[in-house]
Amino acid sequence: MDLRTLLDRTAAHAAGFLEGLAERPVGPTATLGQLQKALGGPLPAGPSDPGQVVDELAAAAEPGLSACPSGRYFGFVIGGGLPAALAADWLTATWDQNAGLYAISPAAAVVEDVTGRWLAELLGLPPGVSFAFVTGCQMANFTGLAAARHHVLAAEEWDVETLGLAGAPPIRVLAGEERHVSIDRALRYLGLGTASLRVVEVDGQGRMRPAALEATLAEAGGPTIVCAQVGNVNTGAVDPVGLICDAAHQVGAWVHVDGAFGLWAGASPSLAHLVEGVAQADSWATDGHKWLNVPYDSGLVFTAHPPAHQAALAVTASYLMHADEDSRRDAAMWTPEFSRRARAFPAWAAIRSLGRSGIAELVERCCAHARRFADRLGGQPGVEVCNEVVLNQVLVRFLDPAGGDHDARTREVVRRVQEDGTCWLSGSIWPPGTNQAVMRISVSNWSTSEDDVDRSVDAILRCAQSVPEMK
Repeated sequence: MDLRTLLDRTAAHAAGFLEGLAERPVGPTATLGQLQKALGGPLPAGPSDPGQVVDELAAAAEPGLSACPSGRYFGFVIGGGLPAALAADWLTATWDQNAGLYAISPAAAVVEDVTGRWLAELLGLPPGVSFAFVTGCQMANFTGLAAARHHVLAAEEWDVETLGLAGAPPIRVLAGEERHVSIDRALRYLGLGTASLRVVEVDGQGRMRPAALEATLAEAGGPTIVCAQVGNVNTGAVDPVGLICDAAHQVGAWVHVDGAFGLWAGASPSLAHLVEGVAQADSWATDGHKWLNVPYDSGLVFTAHPPAHQAALAVTASYLMHADEDSRRDAAMWTPEFSRRARAFPAWAAIRSLGRSGIAELVERCCAHARRFADRLGGQPGVEVCNEVVLNQVLVRFLDPAGGDHDARTREVVRRVQEDGTCWLSGSIWPPGTNQAVMRISVSNWSTSEDDVDRSVDAILRCAQSVPEMK
């Protein structure tokens, strides 16, 4: 089979998947055993026709796929792929550029430089910030905290990149009780360990309490990093970043913002007040595959201290053709990866496709859909909305009419909704310190419509009504 025929066939499979999203179940339908049988078997002994391989893969994998690009996928915080971004991602795979060095791919380097600056402006970050494209917010948090580690130890005249952490002044890391788990894992990666954490009290929506932060900052001195959160993964709540920065900077602490999805509020004129003061921070992490709606993977990190960022991540070798820093940019000097996908092409296409106004409208529309979920579900007897819906997150609890086990009822409703297939959403536990089950709805897909919301609400209520009393 010639290459063009193969690619045309592959494009037909891709288009068929996307065109079928409106009617297919949103959740996967195949069992583990069925997938193992369809995709497994002995190691192939010899070559196969590429077209046959693609056909077999499409047929075998499809029942085990979640319809994540669907407008009715509300699990976790997973955006879809904008058409322009998806098409650019296909080109990215075709071009197969290693984006580590300007010398390898000048176009990839320039697009990354342009897109990083566009994104910083779009999110309301200070001029001149450094940036990097990484796999996701896990590595964005890692990179931002690596720069923070360098900066706070350099202030103590300790070169961590040369000397390591053995014998270094201990770093304390302050973060809220409701921080994302990627913060803890980044601390493990960086050798700081979770024992370096000083946990700060949060309010009923998961926001860090400024007074509690000030009290914790006063407990001891030394190198300090404060991790703020913009967009709680359950409630969507935003830490008061401006007040956090004021308190932290008074003692010379670095402020890192984990803004996987919430940082995108800064792109919306009507929501920007939620992230007031965020530009005062020292580093920021977010995800392009959430509210920019580019295909996986697309994590983003920015820092207000480019020398610290580069010192923590840079790599050099005699065989490399390093760029002239005055005019060219080597991405490998800013990321934890060397060989890496040219992730900026899809992000560039998304921004070119939507522009500033289109991105703001996308974010605002998703938040409006979340409020519609809350209004419609919360208006029903026996249904309780458990959070202030400030962004795109909605937490719902289903009360047993006989006064039985509300948690069991809520978990059963979630299970039945997932099984029903009209939409897909997940469960969680809220509030902190309890074992109270909730349904968690996350709205972040560009293609979600009011009809998708209403169709999903109807399915949720239908499933809830089918659950017997939990006596």
